[in-house]
Amino acid sequence: MESKSNVTSIVALGGLGEVGKNMYVITHDDEIIIIDAGVMFPEDELLGVDYVIQDITYLKENESKIKALFITHGHEDHIGGISFLIQKVHIPVIYASKIATDLINKKLANKNMQFNNLEIINQDSIINFKHFKVEFVNTTHSIPDSYALAVHTPNGIIFQTGDFKFDLTPIGPMADIHKMARLGDEGVKLLLSDSTNALSEGFSKSENSVDETLNDIISKHHGRIIIATFASNIYRVKHIVETCRKNNRKIVVFGRSMETSIDLALNNGLIEDRTIFVDNNTAKNLKKNEVCILCTGSQGEPLAALSRIANGTHKQISLMPNDLVVFSSSPIPGNAASINKVINKLYLKGVKVFTNSEFSDIHTSGHAKQEELKWMLRIIKPEYFMPMHGEYRMLKKHAELAVSCGIKEENTFVLGNGDVLEIDNDGVHRGGTVQAGDVYVDGSRVGDVGSVVIKDRKLMSNDGILVTILNINPLTRKLLIKPNVTTRGFILVNENLDLINKIEHKVTDIVTKYLETKPYNFIDLKNQIILELHPFINQLTGRHPIVLPVIMEVKTN
Repeated sequence: MESKSNVTSIVALGGLGEVGKNMYVITHDDEIIIIDAGVMFPEDELLGVDYVIQDITYLKENESKIKALFITHGHEDHIGGISFLIQKVHIPVIYASKIATDLINKKLANKNMQFNNLEIINQDSIINFKHFKVEFVNTTHSIPDSYALAVHTPNGIIFQTGDFKFDLTPIGPMADIHKMARLGDEGVKLLLSDSTNALSEGFSKSENSVDETLNDIISKHHGRIIIATFASNIYRVKHIVETCRKNNRKIVVFGRSMETSIDLALNNGLIEDRTIFVDNNTAKNLKKNEVCILCTGSQGEPLAALSRIANGTHKQISLMPNDLVVFSSSPIPGNAASINKVINKLYLKGVKVFTNSEFSDIHTSGHAKQEELKWMLRIIKPEYFMPMHGEYRMLKKHAELAVSCGIKEENTFVLGNGDVLEIDNDGVHRGGTVQAGDVYVDGSRVGDVGSVVIKDRKLMSNDGILVTILNINPLTRKLLIKPNVTTRGFILVNENLDLINKIEHKVTDIVTKYLETKPYNFIDLKNQIILELHPFINQLTGRHPIVLPVIMEVKTN
């Protein structure tokens, strides 16, 4: 897509129709600014994939226009893709808050990378370009230093909320509602707003309510307490620490990401008391009611600390009968089964388990629910509205909320990744599309794993693989010995010799017929074996294993 003169365009390369891999690109003439570069964690069907990131073809094609990357806050779905982005596209400068900057530097250091132009911003920062002026508005979220962005363009103000909620009694600073109102009075052309909780009615609960419940649990339990929560929820970690300090409990930390968050909080003054943290050997000499274990694994991750504790495979922690395990989190969609497995294992070990429910506030979301989304709409008073950061049903519901708050239905835009929105003298309207989609990261390989590879992995996981090994003399065009057939994940060879013999005879027939009637070609022969063997095996077994012919060319006189 070529940029039109005096037209401001907005396109999401990630974050629409999904929760994760956020990236929003604003273009005006010869300038581009990017907001966020996150990752998305794969669904179960993406076998072997570690992360999903954006297709950045549009940025590569317009690399000379890129002026900066702005980061709204330090969560993985907003910063996790930076290390991949800066390897592919030249980013002149990254603007991020102090907490986000520390997290970015940590991630880059873990990959032996560095970025030398990372600028720290705060709520008073103003960044000017030829066509853009960017202001930062403090918001409340589950991680400190979260910001909305007000992007002043030649065609009006674009207000991008980042992730937010409205909490009148937050653990950290209040959202800057006054600055939001000032921008709303100034006139916002287009609002892009977080839709993660658009399907949830009412207001989200305050972090203070969580604080009170945790204090009640910790003060009343007379044994050891194990708390699992999101390591990235630094405010939650902060008030767990403060509650333990009030109740004279020392804290033992397990899990690399939790240790990173604790270090970050200590280095930035969010947690002041370093003496509350002890190692496991010290904790063994304390009374059980003087110990709290803070760990990762609230989503049932198999390798996280809590899962290993529940399995009895953790090298340092063994469960005791009077332990209490607290899940200070709610299940992310798709994780309920994994969490339930861990909970069942904990119960089998004879310990008590406390989970979040409507009757016990030990977790609250960092994302605005419906009434808070309406509040944002009323404060900002945009002329046009585009919901972002959510699955399609969330975006659709958020657009309906906007209409209920007085925005014309024709002024709301529910888009997908790659759809372009244009702002000009006539208002806001749909433009064309740019290339957008998913890029899979498998280990250190980016983009090598495509849909065909994923399809093959699914086939192998369902029906296995069948390998047929052939010894052929290409000079005499003869099969030297009968084919050898072996399988993995398809059948047990020793228990299915009759089936294996039938497959070997079939392969022999295919190869013999081919060598007698056609000029010998290595690739053509492999394709012929696959073409004929697939329906034959399916007829015998009803299954579709991947067929892999291996041809050994043996030239003899």
